[in-house]
Amino acid sequence: METYRSEEEQVEALKRWWDENGRSTVIGIALALVGVFGWQGWQEYSQGQRDAASDIYQQLLQAAGGAAQSPAQQGVAERLAQRLKDEYAGSTYAQFAGLQLARLAVADGDLEQAESELRAVLADASSGGDVALVARQRLARVVAARGETDAALALLDVSGSHPYQASYALARGDILFGEGRRADALGAYQLARQLESESPGQLNLASLERKLARLSPVSPEAPEPAPTAAEVEQ
Repeated sequence: METYRSEEEQVEALKRWWDENGRSTVIGIALALVGVFGWQGWQEYSQGQRDAASDIYQQLLQAAGGAAQSPAQQGVAERLAQRLKDEYAGSTYAQFAGLQLARLAVADGDLEQAESELRAVLADASSGGDVALVARQRLARVVAARGETDAALALLDVSGSHPYQASYALARGDILFGEGRRADALGAYQLARQLESESPGQLNLASLERKLARLSPVSPEAPEPAPTAAEVEQ
């Protein structure tokens, strides 16, 4: 009888607990399940979005690669880039698309459009991240080409170390050379070579050596080679 009474008491206690806490417990479990399945659904959706954006970007790269030879391909590249910016705004792929649109604009000689695209990328990209650093360097070259040398050099003045220091020094040298500041340009090129030796893979060393040779002191018997347009633009 004692065992039976104890079991009855346990059942009664369970009933009282359920009356007091059962509804909130069920709601809590339901909310937890919704959270779990909702998170899984969101993860699947996000992955699907990334995969779709990646596919469009690969098509964009292919079209952009043939844009120089085919106006039709350039049109395709521009449409795909704009689609990425519209449908995947805020994503890294949208920022990549902006970089590609800027490159196509430079090829067309539309520096104003190129600057607009690069400033938009710079505004959206994480400060100090790879995309922002690449956009800043390209923007500096575009701004310099528009005749705003001081603004261009200011864009390249980034504090702290980063993976693009050698290419930043090279860009600074090119901008200074374009302004006729030969000694300053030489110093920038020398710094670029030093930084490249410390972290190889950023620069075309053959091109850099030609620029250094062009600005290094030469004997009167050895005339200084005239720069090519391609070298100045690098």
